[in-house]
Parts: sequence; C-alpha cells; structure tokens
Amino acid sequence: MIIAKVIGNVWTTQKEKGMENLKLLIVRPIGHDNEFIEDIFVAVDRIGAGISETVLITKGSPAQKVCGDQNTPIDAAIVGIVDSYDIA
Repeated sequence: MIIAKVIGNVWTTQKEKGMENLKLLIVRPIGHDNEFIEDIFVAVDRIGAGISETVLITKGSPAQKVCGDQNTPIDAAIVGIVDSYDIA
C-alpha cells in the first residue's frame, strides 16, 4: 500500500463500462518526511476523500477488487483516509 496526498480531481464525460459512478482523484505519494516522492497518478475513490487529505492507496489487482469487478480497468484505488501515522 501507498500513502499519498490528494492533489486534484478528474472529471470525465465518458468512462469504460463499470466505471460510470466512480470518482477519480489525482494523488501523489509522500515519504516519511511528508515530501512528495513519486509522480502523480489517478486513483478511484469510493470512500469520499477530498483535496489535500492524506490517503492510503492499493494498486493493481487488489484495486480492481475494491470496485467488485475484475474486468473494470482500475489500476489504483483509495482504501482509507489517514488520520495520523507515526514513524519511529
């Protein structure tokens, strides 16, 4: 899983079958010092995350399972909104 910051929204008028009611957000992974560490990507959001929130993301086939259909073209999904975390 990946910890990331939500930095934007994606709006589409046409989507593939199975994605019609899915919200898409632009996210960017962050490191232990809260700095951006990787390039941005788009993730499906079914839990109601918003701009500037820190989120937990799963990628690959587990992301497809979040949407309930293995044939939906999903690569990343937000699976949690992070309240806090500690690094020793």
